[in-house]
Amino acid sequence: MIKYLDLKQVNAPYEEEMRQAIDNVLQRGWYLKGEATRLFEEHYAAYIGTGYCVGCGNGLDALTLILRAYKEMGVLHDGDEVIAPANTYIASILAITENGLKPVLVEPDIHTLQIDDTLIEEAITERTKAMMIVHLYGRCAYTERIGEICKRYHLKLIEDNAQGHGCRYGEKRTGAIGDAAGHSFYPTKNLGALGDAGAVTTDDAQLAEVISALGNYGSRQKYVFDYQGRNSRIDETQAAVLDVKLKYLEEANAKRREIASLYINKVYHPQIVIPQSDRDSVWHIFPLLCERRDELQHYLYENGVETQIHYPIPPHQQHCYTSWNTYSFPVTERIHQEELSIPCHPAITEKEADTIVHLLNAF
Repeated sequence: MIKYLDLKQVNAPYEEEMRQAIDNVLQRGWYLKGEATRLFEEHYAAYIGTGYCVGCGNGLDALTLILRAYKEMGVLHDGDEVIAPANTYIASILAITENGLKPVLVEPDIHTLQIDDTLIEEAITERTKAMMIVHLYGRCAYTERIGEICKRYHLKLIEDNAQGHGCRYGEKRTGAIGDAAGHSFYPTKNLGALGDAGAVTTDDAQLAEVISALGNYGSRQKYVFDYQGRNSRIDETQAAVLDVKLKYLEEANAKRREIASLYINKVYHPQIVIPQSDRDSVWHIFPLLCERRDELQHYLYENGVETQIHYPIPPHQQHCYTSWNTYSFPVTERIHQEELSIPCHPAITEKEADTIVHLLNAF
């Protein structure tokens, strides 16, 4: 069986270095907000290209803390609207609603699967104060038009970079394009921890300081609480592991691009829509579209290939947002009905990728 993702296999090349890094944490006897966290935050900020990186508990917290910090700073207020893609993972939307803000969903472009920048302006109202773009599947969602819209309407641009570690737009990496970005280091991500972890990157010193305090119970100084904060901190073990894997991220992403390129150049089945070629993508997920998606998934499994669906139910159809269940987003709904993710990660061999190509073409 060709697994969709074998994390043990993916992490195997770094295992000895990770063991040593964890042992160093044990030897220091300091497990939160210590040297390992400081070093990873410094190295990750340099890698992304921002002045600041603040570690936190997970990717959802990263996005939530950005919006909460903007509220504490008086930039955002209850009821303000945030533009977001309709076809994103639920975490992007949860971060908005948890802060008493209103998500305004915009359809994606069926060709890129990213937010359709031609539809954004018509969704803007006098209450619109921010836009959240999501680098879904490891592909850059930013466009020059989005930048111009944010400038024209004075919108904060927030990046959900949970799936885009190392992705680029020109000379910049995603995570350094907008005003702030949330990153997830969930184990399956391109830069994955051995548990939950996340971070915020930004060039805004005040924002970074407020986020750091909010994630530490609202405290800048021990037992002094400036905000009604929460407990959301990256621990020393995860920071140490991530610092090891960060050194190899570009190499791992290059391997993902090789596998993706093989799929793009060799799959020709007329009923299977392959993503457009994109040299700047990091292919966290390689998404196919097929009207016979469920049949295709069963066929691949029967022939020894695991796949996943990202994601079967869009946010506006989820039970937790029942007031949206009557909304219609046909492009989003088509994507969620047809999307199938095939294996695409650094541990895949060319032989395994060729097997997958052959099976897809023979479907």
